[in-house]
Formats: sequence, C-alpha cells, structure tokens
Amino acid sequence: MQKWKITFVDDHGEIVDEVFERAECPSDDEAAQLIKERLLPVAAELDMNDLEGRTPDAGAKSLKTQYSIEIRSITPI
Repeated sequence: MQKWKITFVDDHGEIVDEVFERAECPSDDEAAQLIKERLLPVAAELDMNDLEGRTPDAGAKSLKTQYSIEIRSITPI
C-alpha cells in the first residue's frame, strides 16, 4: 500500500497533514471521505449528500461548505 499525505485547512484555519494508506492516489472526493471518517466519524456515517453522482467533487465541496475544511493537496510519501 502506498502512503498519501493529504494537506488541508481545518475549521480553525490551521494547515493539517494526515497520512492515509491507499493503493492509488485518492480523488478529492475520496480524500474528503477519508478526512470525514477520521475527523468527523458520526457525520461521515450520517452524510446523505444528494449531490453525489450529479456534481463533480460533491464530497469535497460539502466538506468545505458544511465543515469549513478545504483540501489543499494530495501527495505520495
């Protein structure tokens, strides 16, 4: 498994790095789901995003609008 560092700005405006193991580079939507599962586990399970499948990067957009978390980069380690 490859390790990926996802850099994002959290809801306090601080830059945070989280490391995840995945076979391939996660998309922004997959990265948003990984961040939600780690930082907001209850919200990740309850999320009923109606825009998934209809809006590009719906997970990343909802992460930003609902939780003020913005993904900045995804890099291999």
